[in-house]
Amino acid sequence: MASRRDQIAMSDEEIIAFLGEEKTLICATNGLGGWPHLMPLWFVVRDTGPEHGPELWAWTFAKSQKTRNLERDSRASIQVEAGEEYQLLRGVMFETEVVIHREFDDVLALGMEIFERYAPGHEEGLSDEVEAMIRAQAAKRVAFQFVEQRRVSWDHRKLGGVY
Repeated sequence: MASRRDQIAMSDEEIIAFLGEEKTLICATNGLGGWPHLMPLWFVVRDTGPEHGPELWAWTFAKSQKTRNLERDSRASIQVEAGEEYQLLRGVMFETEVVIHREFDDVLALGMEIFERYAPGHEEGLSDEVEAMIRAQAAKRVAFQFVEQRRVSWDHRKLGGVY
């Protein structure tokens, strides 16, 4: 008989669908004083192919505490979760190595992806004003590429209310 852990684990397809529904991840970096530094980030999922699975990317200010922490120690744990009652809890936690991208064109491209995901109604393209705003933001930001080392997922709905 499968363990409870195995019963509630999500498949790659379920994880990709879940990440497509949710909007905020919590990023935990290692702070200078040894305390975890937890912060919310908007993100996009980039498909790296069946051999590697989904990869999460986010951007933040280059001078943020998250960035400074990751410059010292590139490890981060990130979590996306949903559900307000125990039997409805679901989520995924990734232990990652973070690659910080500083190249303006890379940061700008990610900013465009993020804006398209979080500001619906731009199916026909972004206006010149919006693109100019994203361009101005990209000059101050960096892109985080979260490279998965390990993951754990859970979907308590799979238990059918039986614990």
